[in-house]
Amino acid sequence: MSARKGRKHAEEEEVHVDERWMASYMDMVTVLMCMFIVLFAMSTVDQDKYEQLRNSLATGFGAVEVGAVDTAEGTVVPADKVDAEGESFSTAELASLEVDNLEALKQAVSAGLQASGLEASVSFTMDTRGLTIRLVGSETFFASNRAELSDAARSVLDSIAAPLAASGREVSVEGHADVRNSAPPYPSNWELSSARATQVLRDLVERGGIPADHIQAVGFGSSRPLAPGSSPDELALNRRVDIVVLTTQSEEVSALIPGVVAGEGEQPVEAAPEEHAPEEHAADEKDEKHAAAETGSHGSTGTSKASSGH
Repeated sequence: MSARKGRKHAEEEEVHVDERWMASYMDMVTVLMCMFIVLFAMSTVDQDKYEQLRNSLATGFGAVEVGAVDTAEGTVVPADKVDAEGESFSTAELASLEVDNLEALKQAVSAGLQASGLEASVSFTMDTRGLTIRLVGSETFFASNRAELSDAARSVLDSIAAPLAASGREVSVEGHADVRNSAPPYPSNWELSSARATQVLRDLVERGGIPADHIQAVGFGSSRPLAPGSSPDELALNRRVDIVVLTTQSEEVSALIPGVVAGEGEQPVEAAPEEHAPEEHAADEKDEKHAAAETGSHGSTGTSKASSGH
């Protein structure tokens, strides 16, 4: 009886031997399912997140200006503001570079004016806003109580426009008037100063080639005089049109520009302490030893004489 039970148990085990492959098969199916799930996840891309990642990487490396990037987590340093060793410039160095760039633009404008014999019609100032090209003497550029440009004004603007257009900088054309009341057709100095600034802007854009999206016109009326008095010279100084080439630097850097222009940005170099040659040190030590020896001998002599006296 026991033999039959043993034989029956052995037959049952032999029946299921060929089903062991199912375990390996199930493992393989599970691995394949995981692989297809991963492939499906990789094939589905969130376009908005992808664009944000692309813009962030492009702007972070300073390659291009694309889209709006949130830089609140850090500071993005443009590629042209990094030196050869990969270190960013300090604010003082950036201010010095900006002054050099504005000075080069000033020299280019001056060269064009000198070639035309018009250098006396323009003055230059450099401050926290950038480079101001001031059209001196409104009578040279405009008739009394008029906004139309004279022939001399067009010649001056022709010499100014080419360097400004090549620089690619933002430009603000600002009209000013003196304290005297304007006459018709302008109700006030606001309209007169704005009209003159607009005429200068149109000439720089239409004939000078400055991009329209890089320039603006502003009329200040008589609210920003250069001279407080009412003499003819002071009134003429206040009747002006300023062409301001705006700086591209931050407020922190632009605040240092007047100091750099005045020469205050350069730090004095401290003189290095003088070094004595080894021979001089040796000679000094020898003299000190010799003096000490003489002092000792004189002291011994005095002591012996005092002893003999007693």
